[in-house]
Amino acid sequence: MNYEQPIIVGLDIGTTKIAAIAGRKNEFGKLEILGFGRSNSNGVKHGQVLNIDETIKAIACALENCYASNPNLEISEVYVGIAGHHIKSLQTRGDIVRQSNEEEISQREIDQLVADQYKTYIPAGDQIIDVIPQEFTVDNFQNIPNPIGYGGVKVGANFHIITGDKNAIRNINRAVEKSGLHTKDLVLQPLASAAAVMGQEDIEAGVAIVDIGGGTTDLAVFYEGILKHTAVIPFGGENITNDIKTGLGVLKTQAEQMKVQFGSALANEAKANAFITIPGMRGLPPKEISVKNLANIVQARMSEIMDFVTYHLKQVGMDSRMLNGGIVLTGGGSQLKHLIQLTEYVTGLNARIGYPNEHLASGHIDELTKPMYATCIGLILKGYDDYERNRKQFERHFRPVEIPRELQKDAVVEKTAQVTSGPVEVSGRKSELGINRFWSKFKDNLIDLFKEEEDQHL
Repeated sequence: MNYEQPIIVGLDIGTTKIAAIAGRKNEFGKLEILGFGRSNSNGVKHGQVLNIDETIKAIACALENCYASNPNLEISEVYVGIAGHHIKSLQTRGDIVRQSNEEEISQREIDQLVADQYKTYIPAGDQIIDVIPQEFTVDNFQNIPNPIGYGGVKVGANFHIITGDKNAIRNINRAVEKSGLHTKDLVLQPLASAAAVMGQEDIEAGVAIVDIGGGTTDLAVFYEGILKHTAVIPFGGENITNDIKTGLGVLKTQAEQMKVQFGSALANEAKANAFITIPGMRGLPPKEISVKNLANIVQARMSEIMDFVTYHLKQVGMDSRMLNGGIVLTGGGSQLKHLIQLTEYVTGLNARIGYPNEHLASGHIDELTKPMYATCIGLILKGYDDYERNRKQFERHFRPVEIPRELQKDAVVEKTAQVTSGPVEVSGRKSELGINRFWSKFKDNLIDLFKEEEDQHL
């Protein structure tokens, strides 16, 4: 056990579930999960916290379950994911003429260049969440990944700026603070999911991470080591469930169960003569539902989500010739049968499922390696990047907490009634360096900015 490292907690406030996962890196740089809790989420719609009271109850329930899995844990600070349709991104360009060009370019000048971008004009009511430098230029030399140490008169960069709605950000903060926790930082969810499922070769080859959640589908596009595009598509697994409920005239819980157990994203693959029997309501006769009809409904909505993905890829010029790594599907919705085939058919790119075991130590229960926990595990990785780069203050006194028995693979755990699709592939890629480099591109002063904002109102 490596007690020299802090325990970092990721809190994923989703539309259908809230997950709290506590992790610590072992001596090999892999994450060991020390606590895990989840609860159903009621106060969140399309990735946005609307009902703060309901969200507080759900966070409390997830925390309770996390403590139940490991009573030795103490949780006070969390890394929280942010999504929702209010998230937008824009591209800007910034340059500075250097005051003393006898010296090499320093980190301070790069920080200044990034800080200047926070003055970019954005619509009222929005707030800049992140400023991400893409490629730098020094004088006439272009496409420089890192200009520190170069000599030149002028240094500039293209930037990817991510903005969000101030009220939506305030609601997340309020729900977390009222749950007795402190938000260490807010992280864009597609970036957290990407960190959990990507290896270094994915970033270089060019890849689109598509995280299909309950209320939103998050997209992050990487090419030649650079984050090219982010987007939040306002549809997810919840929309499919509602379509089934309306289309087949069943209860929402029945619709969810049918989707998970019998749903297919390709109607052609569904058996034409297979039927599902649903008990009748209050003395009515049972209902017979065709598996083919179910698949038609799922395929219609999934195709729409994938059309959005294709639209975003075309918008940034990242079509099939550019992304050699193809599409990596993650999030709870990625478990749908035949989704890989549908994705390849609609987008024209290769697709695979991204499991968040890229950076997990081996020997954990299968539940933790499900794609639905990618965001949460990515949040812990973000926290570790902050710790390793001295970006934030962490406690220096680390408590000796062991991995609880029930989170280890060989432990006998009560099975939850969930359908898993296929075996989890564990890949042993060496990707620590790559992901550290990945996070180093992001500034994380959203929380500090937000505090200043609040202080002015007091």
